[in-house]
Amino acid sequence: MAAGRFFGEPVGLGYLAFTEAWERFSYYGMSALVVLYMTETLLLPGHIEHVAGFQSFRAAIQAVTGPLSTQALASIIYGLYSGLIYFTPVLGGLLADRVLGARTTVVIGALLMTAGHLAMAFDVSFLLALLLLIVGCGCLKGNISAQVGALYGRDDDAGRTRGFSIFSMGINVGAVTGPLTCGLLAQLYGWHVGFAAAGLLMIVGLITYLAGLKHLPAPAPRSSRGVRGAPLSAADWRIIGLLVCVIAITIFQSVAYYQISDVGMIWIREKVDLATPFGQVPIAWFNSIDSFSSIVSVAPLVALWRWQSKRGGEPGDLSKIGIGAAIAAASAGLLAAASAVAGGGKINVIWPVVGYVGMGVAFIYYWPTLLALVSRRAPVQVNGAMLGVVFLSLFVSNTTMGWVGSFYERMSPAAFWTLDAAIACVGVLLVVALRLPLDGWLGIGEEAESVEAAPAAP
Repeated sequence: MAAGRFFGEPVGLGYLAFTEAWERFSYYGMSALVVLYMTETLLLPGHIEHVAGFQSFRAAIQAVTGPLSTQALASIIYGLYSGLIYFTPVLGGLLADRVLGARTTVVIGALLMTAGHLAMAFDVSFLLALLLLIVGCGCLKGNISAQVGALYGRDDDAGRTRGFSIFSMGINVGAVTGPLTCGLLAQLYGWHVGFAAAGLLMIVGLITYLAGLKHLPAPAPRSSRGVRGAPLSAADWRIIGLLVCVIAITIFQSVAYYQISDVGMIWIREKVDLATPFGQVPIAWFNSIDSFSSIVSVAPLVALWRWQSKRGGEPGDLSKIGIGAAIAAASAGLLAAASAVAGGGKINVIWPVVGYVGMGVAFIYYWPTLLALVSRRAPVQVNGAMLGVVFLSLFVSNTTMGWVGSFYERMSPAAFWTLDAAIACVGVLLVVALRLPLDGWLGIGEEAESVEAAPAAP
């Protein structure tokens, strides 16, 4: 690395990438544990009585859903938590743009997330911990990404793409190593040690960010924020409406995909043979598989798309989204088939591994493609807002996923994973029905530009 540069890019990128890596380590490490923690410990007698405000919180949820079992309640809570994680960055962006600026908002977010992880060490503060993590992530996540873009000149598209590719690798490293580390520590030393590891790395992330402040872009003058562009034309509004339709289609495969982090953890605990000559495989490790497969599959897929492009057959954006939905459906179908064949017995560990790998490949097909499509086709006046809408789709997906997961105990595992596959199949059918008109109306054609930037877990 040249002096004052990070892989040839502005040195500030290094500080931002490492900050995001530690933040994603803490987020995914905690997320890999929380459903198991709730169903095995927190929501059981002897613990649930000590959670401050939980009686009122549970009553509010059950006023909508009706009575819930421990597993169903844990699924609903996880869905709300993971959904709100993708809703609050919209508010965090507004707070940074209009009031505090990106730097201050990121520091506040890191402090809140650190406090949230520390609060997970006590039963009494569980709900407070989730609230702190949700608000803290909202302050931090979007504003870190905005500072990456601000490292480059307005016309330096190639540099910005390289920068986000490197930044995305930090996200992926955190998404893979967080569950591996926190899961192992939780199995060896208890839940709260695993949560403490997530909190410790969040503190490291905050220190990294503060150390790199002098290398980050200067805050934009308040007068330059929120400058209005030209009014949207009728054609612009039509494009916005069509893009919203495409975003809505992807909700179905996202519901199927995120289910592996909710019910998938419980299913593995109950139905999969995790014994090895070296001891039990930590269940939380499975939460790293889809992220790892996303990393290792991108190069072969880009090579495949280039090969198809040279022969005039690379799938278009809508087709790739449909293929992603189909792979997600097939992956959930594999889990259903493994459950049906096993009956009441234990399932060989290879089947969930293959299913989770398939979900990671499905993600590569549809998520970066969706981001690229919206970024390329959304009117410039609302380009950032439309990318925010993309992430809001994950709010809908995750809250829906939690609700669907609440039905797990009322069904056989084979039936539940069949339901998950059917939800992804809805995305496939919508693409089949709407691809040609949407391609024509959006003017994107069948052959699409390959997604070459490193994919990042959301």
